[in-house]
Amino acid sequence: MAAAPPTVGVEEEFLLADPITGAPSPRNVEVAAAAADVGIDLQLELTRCQVEINTDVHTRTPELLDDLRRLRRTVANCAEKHGARLLAVAVPPAVPETFPVTDTPRYQRIADNFGMLAHEQGLCGCHVHVGVPTREVAVLVGNYLRPWLPVLLSLTANSPVYRATDTGYASWRSIQWQRWPSSGPPPFFDSAADYDDMVRMMLASGSILDTAMVYWDVRPSASYPTVEVRVSDVPATVEETALLATLIRAAVAMAQVAIHDGLPPPAVPAEVLRAAYWKAARSGLDGYGLDTISGNAFPARTLLTGLVDHLTPTLEQSGDQQFVIDTVDAVLARGNGARRQRTALYAHNDVTDVIDVVAAATLEGCY
Repeated sequence: MAAAPPTVGVEEEFLLADPITGAPSPRNVEVAAAAADVGIDLQLELTRCQVEINTDVHTRTPELLDDLRRLRRTVANCAEKHGARLLAVAVPPAVPETFPVTDTPRYQRIADNFGMLAHEQGLCGCHVHVGVPTREVAVLVGNYLRPWLPVLLSLTANSPVYRATDTGYASWRSIQWQRWPSSGPPPFFDSAADYDDMVRMMLASGSILDTAMVYWDVRPSASYPTVEVRVSDVPATVEETALLATLIRAAVAMAQVAIHDGLPPPAVPAEVLRAAYWKAARSGLDGYGLDTISGNAFPARTLLTGLVDHLTPTLEQSGDQQFVIDTVDAVLARGNGARRQRTALYAHNDVTDVIDVVAAATLEGCY
């Protein structure tokens, strides 16, 4: 009998924005209080302009999708009550020079130690948690996921417009995020002990202040029996978030089979992976990406369909294949968040059009 698909849960970070100007709105405490009144526990992020939702743990994609719809719809209503707009966007299209840091001891300590990195944050990502049997497996799974991380970044790129300007990158969040000393693609680890040695070194050096600041795009969760994949911009729509989570869950399931069978992960040099990240951030789905195995450039959409093909046996087993095929086709036809934002910006060269498009996509399919 085939093994049951692993569990999956999602964390989505959102920007709170002024409904008229689109500028970030520092009201996360008020919005979180309103959400608590309706039974939703919002997480406060580093800046006061952000909130994070956490789904329940799921075993089936349709239930995950319903949960995402419910959470976005409800939190958007809470934001509206406090004069803010909920935006699924990975960087603020219209921004001040700095962002107010959320007033908690930990966040203030981060701001004191990392300076403008904290005050210029305002970045919104999506984190997918997939259940694994042990922490050792959580660390080793990352070695198998490393080659595909740039493809997932291309798929979800949703941050081309910053300071009312096209940055030239589909995911400007990814470029900004890699300024942190513990961010980006994870190193290749031989074991959980190897991982822990690296974390101890970073703590001793002061490059991180605590283990929660291990920001690698794949890491064992400190709070749950999961591997956490953090590579993506917050996707524009709930369907794209569900697609991301479904692909990651399938990739983690395949990795666990490979670990059990003693099959080695692909050896991808760090330099190749960084180059592929940069290409993914630059082009998103609308240009060329770098195949981390061959080192050759291919259209990003070809690399995406290659990932789907690679995961087909697992997607068939979980019953998710048709959802993935249909949603990938829709994203390729319509464009991801990056293409939507650029289309809106170039229509009238007005950033408020971008914000309107982002706001509509945030709640697309949620009513």
